[in-house]
Amino acid sequence: MAEPTITPELVQRHNLTTEEFEKLKAILGREPSYTELGIFSVMWSEHCSYKSSRPLLKSFPTRSPRILVGAGEENAGIIDIGDGLAIAFKIESHNHPSAVEPFQGAATGVGGIIRDIFTMGARPICSLNSLRFGPITDDAPVSASKPKPEAEPNANSGESQIENQKSKIKNNQRLFSGVVAGIAHYGNCFGIPTVAGEVYFDPSYEGNPIVNAFCLGVLRHEQIVRGRASGISNPVFYVGPATGRDGLAGAAFASQNLTEASAEHQRGAVQVADPFMEKLVCEACLELLATGAVAGIQDMGAAGLTCSTCETAARAGTGIEIDLSCVPQRAANMTPYEIMLSESQERMLIIVHKGREEEVKRIFDKWDLPWAEIGQVTSTNRMVVRNNGHVEADIPAKKLADEAPIYHREAREPAYLQAVRAFTLSQVPEIKDAAADLKTFLSWPTIASKNWAYRQYDHSVRAGTVVSPGSDAAVIRSKADSLPPNHDTEQGTRNTPEKLLALTVDGNATYVYLDPYEGGKIAVAEAARNLACSGARPLGTTDNLNFGNPQEPEIFWQLRESVRGIAEACRAFNAPVTGGNVSLYNQSPNGP
Repeated sequence: MAEPTITPELVQRHNLTTEEFEKLKAILGREPSYTELGIFSVMWSEHCSYKSSRPLLKSFPTRSPRILVGAGEENAGIIDIGDGLAIAFKIESHNHPSAVEPFQGAATGVGGIIRDIFTMGARPICSLNSLRFGPITDDAPVSASKPKPEAEPNANSGESQIENQKSKIKNNQRLFSGVVAGIAHYGNCFGIPTVAGEVYFDPSYEGNPIVNAFCLGVLRHEQIVRGRASGISNPVFYVGPATGRDGLAGAAFASQNLTEASAEHQRGAVQVADPFMEKLVCEACLELLATGAVAGIQDMGAAGLTCSTCETAARAGTGIEIDLSCVPQRAANMTPYEIMLSESQERMLIIVHKGREEEVKRIFDKWDLPWAEIGQVTSTNRMVVRNNGHVEADIPAKKLADEAPIYHREAREPAYLQAVRAFTLSQVPEIKDAAADLKTFLSWPTIASKNWAYRQYDHSVRAGTVVSPGSDAAVIRSKADSLPPNHDTEQGTRNTPEKLLALTVDGNATYVYLDPYEGGKIAVAEAARNLACSGARPLGTTDNLNFGNPQEPEIFWQLRESVRGIAEACRAFNAPVTGGNVSLYNQSPNGP
């Protein structure tokens, strides 16, 4: 099949600017192939490269004596909890996919964050979530960030507005129920308790929900694993289900404004979840890691094979070469472009110590998992992709993974803050019936009990949950069977002390809208209070920054000020940031 000609229009469709394309050509020293263009487009997307937010994130406190793996080093941060034990934890978003296909979008979001944890060598023991949707009732309060529009002078405008509002409410209800069902499906089937979370409803999230998933795992210090392609000539293994066309270029999809047209066009960019397969992959990988046969491991999350190959090589300062003809494929006639950019779920890339391949095959066969040896580590410092021997991509790994363009965006304080600062309590109408108003207030879905959502989550599986959903913070017990297997399982179990871990996820977007700097501080302070009310002391923080288009100066100012507030509060509570996620371009198809 002939590849498309690289034209300015094709480059633009890959969300690369003219300047970025010129830098790409300078790195390669030539025009890119179609597959190389796709590879650069996903790795230099906002989702993978953090090209707008990376300068801001440097202000976060990221060090303490307890930090074993810090922010940005690996797939998740790791903190020492004493007695030779540690916890790996992280939060990530899956917003655009959930807006397009709520069930699969949310389910695969849970699956992705679970993989990030066991990729570090930890056994996942609990999950949390933070969700935002448009109003699901017709009596919702007026949003501070999206006031109700004035009625048009038309005889039918009243009826049409009512019908339009009913349609929006039904869509928000569909998104809410689909996301909750997707989270419940994946967590319950995988066998991990969902122990805490939060849900807010506001018109500003209409059509573009926020779906953030968190996971925590436990491991021994000596079980920490790195995602590095170490050891020249070490074989590279693919494990998990075959690669398909689902999730194609999902990272690029998450790095652009969501519109009705893009949502429909990118419906195929939503991955398909299989929690039962992920459970097998998790157990097989943890058993394999205990043998010492693994030199490095990385999940195929955002950008799939592209990200897992170039990032592992870049971290290790090596090269990597793979042959796509060896990659299991479930769709006929897949092109190299499709194979490299597919985000099919539950797949792992494993670098194995040469000479120990049979141990790897034996364990994967035991768990009835598909596997394939697809390449090897090289000394070239390049990511080379072949297909039946023909070179489809040849790119310097580190320049692709770590040297994406960085932008110092223009920041401007939004004009609406003038009205915010001018607000006084004299503008609030007098309360005529306090009891009735209180009942109305408590009935709003944002304030009311979230039992409908969390009762769908299994929060007691593995028998470690001490404080269930609905309290200030969840408390979970880490015990001997929470740990991954090791060489001496009996001794490890006998000498493992139990630990009680408190977890919470918090954030008030209204506070952030009214004052991003103070709102950022308040989010951290609220989380610290919830932990303190559960008898715990904050040890670390993982953050998920969900904002709109960073190219709009007012939105970038909000992001910058929020980061400044979070950083200051984390320093005050001695709770360093161990990692997290930045999700941008979260704007409703109908406007910000």
